[in-house]
Order: sequence, then structure tokens, then C-alpha cells
Amino acid sequence: MDLRQGTITVGELLDDPRSREVFRRRFGKWLGHPMVKASRSLTLAQLEEMAAVWLPPKAIRETLEELRRA
Repeated sequence: MDLRQGTITVGELLDDPRSREVFRRRFGKWLGHPMVKASRSLTLAQLEEMAAVWLPPKAIRETLEELRRA
């Protein structure tokens, strides 16, 4: 999947079945959280920056690699 150098939005990713499946597999229990809906307008780069507070770099890196392959 073309992540457009991080400019693709979270909403676009969640609307695509391939990338939504990646998020579901990796972060399934969190997809129902209200912040997910609120973050739809964020870019992937912005989400990555925010996620760095809670997730280890390896988890972020592996998720990005999986999204690129989706």
C-alpha cells in the first residue's frame, strides 16, 4: 500500500479493508476506543509520532512495514 510518505490519513487507512485488517490484528482491542474515531483526520506521520509515547519503536516499525505490504 502506498502510505504517501506518511501523508495518508488514519481515516483512509481504516476505510481500506487491507490496512484495517493490519490494525485489527495488531491493535484490535483499541479500535473501538473513541480516540480512534477522533483521529481519522490525522496523517499516518502524526499518528506515528503520537503512538511513540505508548508503543515501542519496534512495534511501530513492524506495523508500518506491514501496512506497506498490504
